[in-house]
Amino acid sequence: MNRIDARFRELKDKGRPALVPYITAGYPHPDATVAVLNAAVEAGADLLELGMPFSDVMADGPVIQEACARALEQGTHLDEVLAMVAEFRRGDAHTPVVLMGYINPIERRGLERFVGEAAEAGVDGLLIVDCPAEEAGDMRSALAAKDLHQIFLVAPTTTEARLERTAELAGGFVYYVSIKGVTGAATLDTDSLAPAVERIRSRMDLPVAVGFGIRSPEQAAATARAADAVVIGSALVSRLGECGSTEDAVAVTHQYLAPIREAMDNSAPSPDKQPTLTA
Repeated sequence: MNRIDARFRELKDKGRPALVPYITAGYPHPDATVAVLNAAVEAGADLLELGMPFSDVMADGPVIQEACARALEQGTHLDEVLAMVAEFRRGDAHTPVVLMGYINPIERRGLERFVGEAAEAGVDGLLIVDCPAEEAGDMRSALAAKDLHQIFLVAPTTTEARLERTAELAGGFVYYVSIKGVTGAATLDTDSLAPAVERIRSRMDLPVAVGFGIRSPEQAAATARAADAVVIGSALVSRLGECGSTEDAVAVTHQYLAPIREAMDNSAPSPDKQPTLTA
């Protein structure tokens, strides 16, 4: 079973919402990435989203743009990203890892080659921002052959037709982009979450993760009451950018994520929040 599926089943049994931090590979420097991933798990992360640095991160705001630029300058490309996952896997065989990025570097490498290398390194899924459901046939086939999931984005503006197509192809979980804009661009309106999440759940039996605009323990707790997973991205990456050493990055990761995990655990979930997962 794919680690993403296994983890969400485990969380469902415990009634526990998932914490999913996003980290840009190679930032603030390449040597820190695996240590930060481990620190995130120690602080309570249930899944990890690892960003593949790219020069044109169209869905991301200035924080992650800067992180990607610095990571590329320091030599973090696809080989290095996959090596980081493999190193992480040597110490953690269970925490799911999703690679987030853009299609251009993958196509340049070769889709089937990259998916094979990702599976061998220990990746569990891909979230490719500029590969929507309408264009995902080849990607989905390559991933399915290696038991990897394609994670799709759903936004407030997603049409019914695209939502239906996403339901046909999605695996693992669905990532709901809770604001109109790039990452880190606005503050989350938690009052609008419940109906948006229920719209997605009415069309597919997958966990729903919510991200973009979540910065505080209070926002994370409010999100956890509506969704199955909370994604923390720009707020963590911003703090990591201020770190001058691996030790600092580890400490900042734990200090930031641990209170968020505690707030989520203390939130009162709705009795019918969790979906019925299918095999």
